[in-house]
Amino acid sequence: MNKNLRLFTFTLTILMTLINFSSADSEKSFFDFSINLINGEKLELSKFSGNVVLLVNTASYCGFTKQYDDLQELWDTYKENKVIILGVPSNSFNQEKNSSKEVKNFCETNFNINFPMTEITSVKGDDAHIIYKWAKKSFGNSASPKWNFHKILIDKNGRVVDTFAPFTKPTSKKILKAIDKLIS
Repeated sequence: MNKNLRLFTFTLTILMTLINFSSADSEKSFFDFSINLINGEKLELSKFSGNVVLLVNTASYCGFTKQYDDLQELWDTYKENKVIILGVPSNSFNQEKNSSKEVKNFCETNFNINFPMTEITSVKGDDAHIIYKWAKKSFGNSASPKWNFHKILIDKNGRVVDTFAPFTKPTSKKILKAIDKLIS
């Protein structure tokens, strides 16, 4: 085999491997992943299969932190309709407390939060949790948080169906309409 043909075959093999890996990865759903809860326990997201999920990266020192009240209201209103609010405390924008224990205490004391929360987790860049890398890959750049309280709406099949900017309140008509559409 001549040198050019071997190089072409080698390059083609690598490309096909990358394409296969890429398509297999994009075929995953949100429910194929896991994340650690705020108490350190591993949460298999398959536990939420068949539910609508609103994934929100949060921060204790953000101007949008008062949205915790709306997230709790949304949880109280929709949890019986198989809607999960999943808070993901993150210091990706340098506005979170130093430990998950501090975040948990802050959320319970100031906002009476009882929806599921994860430990402090990176949500952007190379260090982002695999859930956020998957969301960006499967839905595009709008799934990548640009700031705290970015919201990603995931349907009952584990696919990202919409995203909402940090300034969009969790109880806005836009988000309520999107959730109602998914649970009807």
